[in-house]
Amino acid sequence: MRPDDWHLTDDVDDFLARAGGFLRSRPALHTMPLTVTEKLRANGAAGCGTEAPVFGRLEEPGGAVRATFYQRTPSALLSLTPVSREQADLLTVRLAGLGRPVPGVSGDHDSATAFAEAWQRRTGAAPKLGTRIRLYRLGTLTPPQPVPEGRGRTPGEQDHERLVRWCGEFVDTVGEVPAVDADSWAGSRFADRHFTFWETPDGTPVSMAAATSMVAGMVRVEPVYTPAHLRGRGYAGAVTVEVSRAAPAAGATDVVLFADPANPTSNALYQRIGFVPVTDWAVYDFSSGTPEAGQEACRHGT
Repeated sequence: MRPDDWHLTDDVDDFLARAGGFLRSRPALHTMPLTVTEKLRANGAAGCGTEAPVFGRLEEPGGAVRATFYQRTPSALLSLTPVSREQADLLTVRLAGLGRPVPGVSGDHDSATAFAEAWQRRTGAAPKLGTRIRLYRLGTLTPPQPVPEGRGRTPGEQDHERLVRWCGEFVDTVGEVPAVDADSWAGSRFADRHFTFWETPDGTPVSMAAATSMVAGMVRVEPVYTPAHLRGRGYAGAVTVEVSRAAPAAGATDVVLFADPANPTSNALYQRIGFVPVTDWAVYDFSSGTPEAGQEACRHGT
């Protein structure tokens, strides 16, 4: 293989035409690129410029795609599907040669680590391990017992303020940036989610969960949130079961979610419900050494 076997484009339609079959072949493992590229495609993301997204695919001489990545902007993390150490090294050669800024990488632990180490060798950037997260896929759904009193329901327009507030609290709880509030809601990753509330018999919402739109038969449950003063009563498990049950009923073949492996409560809950670990994810930030942006960061089909 050669560095040029990594083909780059800023055209999401071209990328999906060539690599969509590869992504759809393992929808659970490829949950992030599937949902992100579909959202970019639906929103008409295209064009050449300093803020244009870049998509890459690793092709064998016969045309078979073996790996992909995307980077939404030069200041965003590079998100990578599983790669070998050799494949990761070739990608760093390709990106460094183009002067493509890479402030960090996200992917399954082994792939992200391989890229981070290769990028350090190539650029001198010092990788710092940030987020660790575990990917789960639903096996046999098993509602927890006892089920708390109440029911699941779809939020209405009257619930919008609560949804925005709870998503903002969720972001604060897990330490994400940027913050979410009424002004930033429309551009947030939560705006197109399909939410479900768990409410008590008197109609009071006490927990929420959401799911992405289905892509390649895959739905990702995200976020799941219960206000701090209402935790420990089974509400999160109940609402997660509601969302997880609805997805297969709507035709989903893969229901996935992410959980912090350092949180034993959430991991134990999801496994009791029927979610099975798939792989651990890692995010590395690079402190220095990123090459300056070059002239070729936005090339179609190269």
